[in-house]
Amino acid sequence: MLYLTKSLAEEYMKIRPAVSIYVEGGGTAAGIKSFVEGEIDICTASRSLKGEEVKLLADHFGSVGISFTIAKDALTVFVNPKNQIKDFSLSEIKNVFTGKIKNWNEVGGKNQPIRVIIRNPNSGTYLYFKEHVLEGEEYASDAAVMPTTERIVQEISKTESAIGYGGIGYQKDLTNANINGSAPTEENVRNGSYPISRYLYLYTHNIPAGPVKDFIDWVIGPQGQKIVKKAGYIPLWKY
Repeated sequence: MLYLTKSLAEEYMKIRPAVSIYVEGGGTAAGIKSFVEGEIDICTASRSLKGEEVKLLADHFGSVGISFTIAKDALTVFVNPKNQIKDFSLSEIKNVFTGKIKNWNEVGGKNQPIRVIIRNPNSGTYLYFKEHVLEGEEYASDAAVMPTTERIVQEISKTESAIGYGGIGYQKDLTNANINGSAPTEENVRNGSYPISRYLYLYTHNIPAGPVKDFIDWVIGPQGQKIVKKAGYIPLWKY
């Protein structure tokens, strides 16, 4: 989501040169921690707040926070373009990332060990994938952990045997695998045939005002949503 947030901030500052927006990554958990501690005005997140996070907000600010849905994201499974396997069932994906399937020949590919690459536990994507795809099971013990989706993309682009996941906006030149016969496209996410999708959010401590409100209004308005689409994510409505 860092890529999307930076894109929105950069475009907004072009039309509001008097406004300065500083964007920093580190994963949803890190962002929410800074948000709860009052270090930032807006938190970007790829998941809802947890109960303990809401409690900390209430303790510190007397509020449970305000959420704004800004986009929808297809969580895609990346494979190297040289890999002949481009279609998986959801159960195969689960078994690959939990380590039950260890070789590409088990899903119709080469006799080659699968290199599984995942995000770090601070990532909202890590948690979403674990909850909704792995159904709460643990990731493979030998999975390589990367701090950002960009790093996952870099590793898979140079490793034919690798597989990983990330938001659709990071697809670049990798193969985005079909899941249950459905490609991760805007149309398939909207009609519900693609099985792994989620909403993306901005959070504020209270009802926003001033420059914070202006920025959020712009993000969820026509101009901001065009940037969402340009960045490779799915806007709140069709264009």
